[in-house]
Amino acid sequence: MKNNYINNKAMMLRTIKSILVVFTLALFVQSCEERLDLQPEDSRLTGEAAFEDPESYEQFLAKIYAGISLSGQEGPAGAADLAGLDEGFSNYLRLYWKMQELTTDEALISWNDGTIQDLHGQQWTAGNEFIRTMYSRLMYQVALTNEFLRQTTDSKLNDRGVSNELQAEIQTYRAEVRFMRALTYWHAMDLYANPPFITENDPIGAFLPPQIQRADLFEYVESELLDILDDLPEPNADPIVYYGRADRAAAWMVLAKIYLNAEVYTGTPRYADVITYTNNIIDAGYSIPNIPYAYSFLADNDSNGAQNEVIFTIPYDGLRTQVFGGMTFITHAAVGGSMDPVDFGINGGWAGIRTTPTLVEQFPGEENSNDGRELFYTDGQNKDIADVSTFTEGFAISKYKNVDINGNPGSDSSGDHTDIDFPMFRLGDVYLMYAEAVLRGGGGSMSNAVTYINELRGRAYGDTSGNITTTDLDLDFILSERSRELYWEAHRRTDLIRFNQFSSNGIWQWKGGIQQGTTTDSFRDVMPIPATDLGINTNLEQNTGY
Repeated sequence: MKNNYINNKAMMLRTIKSILVVFTLALFVQSCEERLDLQPEDSRLTGEAAFEDPESYEQFLAKIYAGISLSGQEGPAGAADLAGLDEGFSNYLRLYWKMQELTTDEALISWNDGTIQDLHGQQWTAGNEFIRTMYSRLMYQVALTNEFLRQTTDSKLNDRGVSNELQAEIQTYRAEVRFMRALTYWHAMDLYANPPFITENDPIGAFLPPQIQRADLFEYVESELLDILDDLPEPNADPIVYYGRADRAAAWMVLAKIYLNAEVYTGTPRYADVITYTNNIIDAGYSIPNIPYAYSFLADNDSNGAQNEVIFTIPYDGLRTQVFGGMTFITHAAVGGSMDPVDFGINGGWAGIRTTPTLVEQFPGEENSNDGRELFYTDGQNKDIADVSTFTEGFAISKYKNVDINGNPGSDSSGDHTDIDFPMFRLGDVYLMYAEAVLRGGGGSMSNAVTYINELRGRAYGDTSGNITTTDLDLDFILSERSRELYWEAHRRTDLIRFNQFSSNGIWQWKGGIQQGTTTDSFRDVMPIPATDLGINTNLEQNTGY
């Protein structure tokens, strides 16, 4: 099984690498703002010409998956997807991680690049370049998916003489691409609430897309996911072929995610649906591996047992996926002070991201906790943060390491790029979602909820000493347990908003721009539509408060 996962990851990454010099289509223009930010670097291939080779369909699929992990055609720099923007800065995962973590009690950054400090301070405006670039990356990813779907209709495939065998395979590709579009629109709905909306049925070129309201986008994402379920591979159907690709369980996961947050998105709770789809995943053969928690975030997390828990991952390889974003950013930026980069399998730290006392205090015993999920680095670090710009203010996090379980470094001998796969969705999150939905009245079993939580805590403590009972399980516990289990995995902002602890409630150091922290206005639960797009696309209205 280990070799299967290794071979499949290599297969997926080889396909991704092969496509990075092919699809730079000059078609991805959706509004005037995107014309400024998303104009491709060249037009080597456009439209129909890109699909003359039968292999191009698989290659374009790989490009769509690579849209989350990479930022351009060569990497780590030289042919960016978004012209005029640094490839590391404009990376999807790097930006999404910042939106979900730097805005919360789990992370802050010492750098003073542009308006980055406004993220943790919750003082951003509609001109914030990080918020704008996340928005641009989302719209670019939607454009990629739309173009694939335009070019793979039955009529176009028939006109090109595509074989019946390949057409059948392309139907699965289309389902995967629709999944990736639904995933992207979920991120847009969660962050921006009311983004521009365009599908493969809309015109391409200089066209101003309409704005969709959040509740309507919820219905669209839900309907897309439900419609493709039968066309996606069954969970764990073929780990050789589908590692790093979407299967039915990945779609179930996004459905469970939108239902868990449905009350935020639409005003109507859907917790019974959370129970349905988390049960589907729990019954699909995933497992909490009998390995230390830390193994799930190492360079060999595709083969050391951690992969048995993962429902959807973003694969990285130090030789094949080189970008100064994604896991390269998350790993390097977390190392500084007295931390030895060799211990992290990298050539040097960037002395950027660390955590606040609030996360530290989630763990009994804090940095001396018996909870094995406590992965703080404290040598020379202060728990309290008097100066945001000083890396040693705030405990560092040693969760992600570009070494295998034996301490051997990743494949890139330069130490620049990492082999760590990012676990976007894993079973631990599913267990916590199930338990929360039970507590919120969605049905299910309280006994099962406790059993699932104790399975996670058994891994964390190595025995039953961390076990809880039904009397311990309440919503406050769930919010804290989600932080202990999932910190730095890009869930926290969404979680805090669902628990009404992100803006007008909840205080942590340097929230609001002051050391002791303060509350902020509740309109910050939604990001602003970037001023650049708002000023040109007359179909758009700004979100309330901005």
